[in-house]
Amino acid sequence: MEDKILKIKETALADIENAKNSKELEDVKNKYLSRQSELNTMKKGLKDIEPALRPKIGALTNEVFKLLESEIDKKHQNFYKSELNEKLQSEKIDVTLDGTFNPFGKVHPLSSTINEIVEIFEHLGFSIIENKYSPEVEVEKYNFDLLNVPKEHPARDVQDTYYCYGADNIVLRSHTSNAQVRQMLNSAPPVKIISPGRVYRNESVSARKNNFFHQVEGLYVDKGVTFAHLKGVLNEFIRQYFGANRPTRFRNSFFPFTEPSAEIDVQCIVCQGKGCSTCSGTGWLEILGSGMVDPNVLKDAGIDPDVYSGFAFGMGVERLAMLKYAIDDIRLFFNNDERFLKQF
Repeated sequence: MEDKILKIKETALADIENAKNSKELEDVKNKYLSRQSELNTMKKGLKDIEPALRPKIGALTNEVFKLLESEIDKKHQNFYKSELNEKLQSEKIDVTLDGTFNPFGKVHPLSSTINEIVEIFEHLGFSIIENKYSPEVEVEKYNFDLLNVPKEHPARDVQDTYYCYGADNIVLRSHTSNAQVRQMLNSAPPVKIISPGRVYRNESVSARKNNFFHQVEGLYVDKGVTFAHLKGVLNEFIRQYFGANRPTRFRNSFFPFTEPSAEIDVQCIVCQGKGCSTCSGTGWLEILGSGMVDPNVLKDAGIDPDVYSGFAFGMGVERLAMLKYAIDDIRLFFNNDERFLKQF
């Protein structure tokens, strides 16, 4: 039995010496030191040999076992260092080289539309409203009262506006006109601003409507402002946004905030004015509402309507984006479907 152990020792040391990498060394370890190895089997069989030989055979078995463990560990350390150095060399990075740009994503089509609208109006001399004047959770005073909206107006009904539970006079703003009112109350004319932002309406969600969307509203108050200024500004915006050859028309309308009021249409982008299902056969598509600021609104804001006049307008961002890019479902803007977003 002693000769057998020494033979295992000799063979194992040779195998350790001949191992060329960590994997081969691991195979040697499993062969000679695992629970199923011949050495371990001999340890378990000590009880079956003569009692007088047990101490000597047991000591020799342990000695060989520890020797092989030690030699394997030494060889492993050598392999670890050499393989680590090889890996470091192969993965070495030249930090002086230019980095590789990895795109993280794209601007959302609604964000790019807002940016484009804002840029056009900035070129026309309008300033973006400060955030402190444009809260999304608003009191009725700024969302309705100071905009000349009477108490009985259907827009103030719970079926049209979201009211905060337990606070009857607090709403989710239904337009960004609240920013215009706050600006007039805190700034003397001239006032020439735009207020982009998210608004909320108690609407049934469909392909054409959502219960929250985005608006850009504008206000210009100064001495001598007329409806001709309103037409000039909005026609120039439409020219820059839709292209120079897109006809427009102004239609009489009614908004509590303005008097007189008008809705602006552009020639249908789908049928070029011939009439189709998109424009309900009219050849025109409504894009925004506008009008001269009602004198009562100016009075309530502390501005003398005998000295100053102004115009206001408001447009839905989703509607403008849908018209420009021929999108037929407003819900696509909010589904975060990469197949849709990657088109922009």
